[in-house]
Amino acid sequence: MNMDSRRLVKSLTEEAICPICLDFFTEPVTLDCGHNFCHPCIAQCWEKKEMNSCPECREEFQERNLRVNWALSSLAEKTRKFKLNWKGKESKLHCEEHQEELKLFCETDKKLICYTCRDSQEHREHHFLPIKEAVELHKDQLKSSLDSLTVKKSTVLATEQKQKGKISEVREQSSNLQTHITSEFTKMRQILTQKEQRLLRDLREEEERILEPMERNLREIQENLNSVEEKLSKLQKQMEQNDEVAFLKEEACWKRRISDGGYLLSVSAATLSVGKFKGPLQYIAWREMLNSINPVPVSLTLDPNTANPHLILSEDRTSVSLREKPQPLPDIPERFDPCQFVLGSEGFTSGKHYWEVDVVNQTQWTLGVIRESVDRKKRIILSPESGYWTVWLRTGMGYFALNSRLTPNVKPRKIGVFLDYEGGQVSFYNADNMSHLYTFTDTFTERIFPIFSPGQNSGRKTTAPLTIRGIKGH
Repeated sequence: MNMDSRRLVKSLTEEAICPICLDFFTEPVTLDCGHNFCHPCIAQCWEKKEMNSCPECREEFQERNLRVNWALSSLAEKTRKFKLNWKGKESKLHCEEHQEELKLFCETDKKLICYTCRDSQEHREHHFLPIKEAVELHKDQLKSSLDSLTVKKSTVLATEQKQKGKISEVREQSSNLQTHITSEFTKMRQILTQKEQRLLRDLREEEERILEPMERNLREIQENLNSVEEKLSKLQKQMEQNDEVAFLKEEACWKRRISDGGYLLSVSAATLSVGKFKGPLQYIAWREMLNSINPVPVSLTLDPNTANPHLILSEDRTSVSLREKPQPLPDIPERFDPCQFVLGSEGFTSGKHYWEVDVVNQTQWTLGVIRESVDRKKRIILSPESGYWTVWLRTGMGYFALNSRLTPNVKPRKIGVFLDYEGGQVSFYNADNMSHLYTFTDTFTERIFPIFSPGQNSGRKTTAPLTIRGIKGH
């Protein structure tokens, strides 16, 4: 089919197309303005409108005057059939330039061409394939890409599932932590509420105990007051007596009655125990809460059998400092050497524990916990894999945990260490303001010991000690 035929087909097709549904006319009708539409299309268009108007030119009509366009209906039907026949004939593509059947695929230009195109200057030295062979080749390439994308999709889906799993883990962890926080503060509120109610009850009881004799004494005072007022009234009447003989006879009688009356009463002056109910109530309640709060800073002691020869322990074994020369100590398996470490005397296999260590004036230290089975006779890397869960300070370098540099807002004067054995948690805090520094999560399967070190360099002079601060130190 030449270009003129194509233009004719296109023109006829455009004339037979409804501007509303963009398909061949079905039951075409003509409006008063001359525009044509499918009857179902214009009926649906006007269905919900109060004023009828043409969708093409917007001309409005008072009445719906629809005239069947038989000629356009016939044209639409013929064009539809012609279009279908034309498509069938054109199932084999032809070159627009040479009107030959397209039988080759130019690999260089990635386009279909005819034999005449192949021999032209435009495609000289290009690579050609028969269409069928080109289709098979490109199908193989697409299959390879499809397989690659399928694998990638599987990888992305797996990653998506992992991410969803992590999101679920975080949400579940957050929910558990919310429950834990609520539970812990509920316990403290219960302790405070019980203390408050107990004090209020004691106050009521003491008030009743003191007021009972006072009110009894008040009733006696009021009874005596009534007696005095009665006698006072009678005396006033006697003063008004005009009969001199009668006045003198009654005077002796009144003197005797007045002298017989006992009006000596005292005021009860007992007071409430203000010191009990208006003292440092918050501190008193806090001290009482310590017996119920878990954990509170414990008073740990150090184990001298584990202390490196360069370490000096205080007499009460709550402080450790570094000395220049080593001490002559027995080389027993429990002792750390060459590392300048010392352990707490007590190890833990369960429960929650918290202790605080004074690190003021220290330029180096290491604190945390270790597994009981660590090799104490060689230098190691401070990591959970080696059995160490620690944080440390190094001169001129700063604070560290594993490979993470810690950046506390203020320089800690005390470090708090929290161990939750069953929960698999070791956390560190700036004990001055209880701001969080770092947390390890792991699984503990053996005894865990607190570990302390005032430094790791031998040959140093005695340094300021690391001191364990129990609850008495607050």
